[in-house]
Amino acid sequence: MTRRLDGSCHCGAVRFTVQSHAPVPYQRCYCSICRKTTGGGGYAINLSALADSLVVEGREALAVYRAEITDDTGPCRLSSAERHFCARCGSHLWLYDPTWPALIHPLASAIDTPLPPAPDHTHLMLDFKPDWVPLEAGPDDLTFARYPEASIEDWHRAHGLWEAP
Repeated sequence: MTRRLDGSCHCGAVRFTVQSHAPVPYQRCYCSICRKTTGGGGYAINLSALADSLVVEGREALAVYRAEITDDTGPCRLSSAERHFCARCGSHLWLYDPTWPALIHPLASAIDTPLPPAPDHTHLMLDFKPDWVPLEAGPDDLTFARYPEASIEDWHRAHGLWEAP
């Protein structure tokens, strides 16, 4: 059974609901895009939900940002990921990437529904973590310079937290 997640922006202009098999906020991304578009402790926490379950109120207040991906030589391509945010208050709400059309990734910070605590965390994209951000990894946490091999679904299943249909 999936879990319904209700979310909203800070000013209330946008409200949304999604159904999630993977509602535990365990993954902390330190890439510059997540850090700068989301703020917080120097990382962003995305969840995973079913894209076809997304219901949005206040769609007229939404805007989309597609980041420019850079490497050591500078900008090299436009990201396929669409970061949806409220154009009125700037709250980053969810990410959608047409590469994985069945999924949507709401930010845990935008979810109003109580979320379960994670038994451990996965810290990723540490190659991009600035020095001012402390890495507060617990004894069972995993750390990765870039991406882990395990997906959000894999992690939830391995921890017995996957909410099956």
